[in-house]
Amino acid sequence: MTELPSGWTTRRPTLDDIPAILEVVHASDIAAVGEPDFTSDEVREELTAPNTDLDRDSWLALDPTGKIVAWAYPYNGTGRARDMANVYFWPEIGLPALRPLLAMLMARIAERAAEFGHDVYEVRSGAIPGEDHLIAALTDAGFTFLKQFARMQMSLDGYSPVAPEPPASVTLRPVRSGDEAEMRRFHAVIEEAFQDSDHPAMGYDGWRAQLDAESSISFDEWLVAEVDGRIAGVLQSADGSGETEEGYVKYLATLRGFRKRGVGEALLRRAFAIYAAKGRPKAGLGVDLANPTDAASLYLKVGMSPLYRANVYRTEIKTS
Repeated sequence: MTELPSGWTTRRPTLDDIPAILEVVHASDIAAVGEPDFTSDEVREELTAPNTDLDRDSWLALDPTGKIVAWAYPYNGTGRARDMANVYFWPEIGLPALRPLLAMLMARIAERAAEFGHDVYEVRSGAIPGEDHLIAALTDAGFTFLKQFARMQMSLDGYSPVAPEPPASVTLRPVRSGDEAEMRRFHAVIEEAFQDSDHPAMGYDGWRAQLDAESSISFDEWLVAEVDGRIAGVLQSADGSGETEEGYVKYLATLRGFRKRGVGEALLRRAFAIYAAKGRPKAGLGVDLANPTDAASLYLKVGMSPLYRANVYRTEIKTS
């Protein structure tokens, strides 16, 4: 069924809808993984992401009582030939909106492909194993399984706020957020380090636009690792002041020439110590399990474990 039931409606979201959208996402999270795993800041970030137009790209589904029960939106922060199709729905009560919203979203993504100038456009979507309705809807829409992603987490209960010393050749410090040249280099290290992964490259202006949309940033949790005076790696945290109070590593990047020298581990352990000193109860991050650098092994080594795994699915749209 790609039609909404009688009495159901759709409309575009506004930033005032963030609390209601978060309720939908949290209900979906709890059903899938047992606990909420999204914050209001993340909802805001998705709604205001580069290349996202609230008047064209996103929908809310409302049941006959006017309750928001589902949310659909794309994500392509780079404008390159890959989009994410995201549909969240309130378990059971929002299920009738799943397939109609997915159909609307895929039609809009085909338009976006043409607008971005791509003849062949990859579309991805995620689903937790066990989200059978979502997986069936994606499969029927032409998506096939690609790989898995793991949401890693560890408790910081009892974790020392004093980090162990890094290897002798490695110096750690906070990022100089007021130095434009350093911020450009920080971003460039992320992009260079992820060149051999599936990470969609993003230009500096898009990256800065994402930062500008955030409600707060804790730059003291952003770290730089230097070896012989050269930046060898960086760690970018997402602000942990939201609902979960979790310290979250958004990017951990070590340049190829400095790998296997303890740089990444030193950055992680320093970040965890900073989170612990602030009273954050947990540390978390996400990892592509198909990453050729086998980053998951490092996260296991420092004491993290998978909170859950998510399947990634893909399909292609051709515009000509």
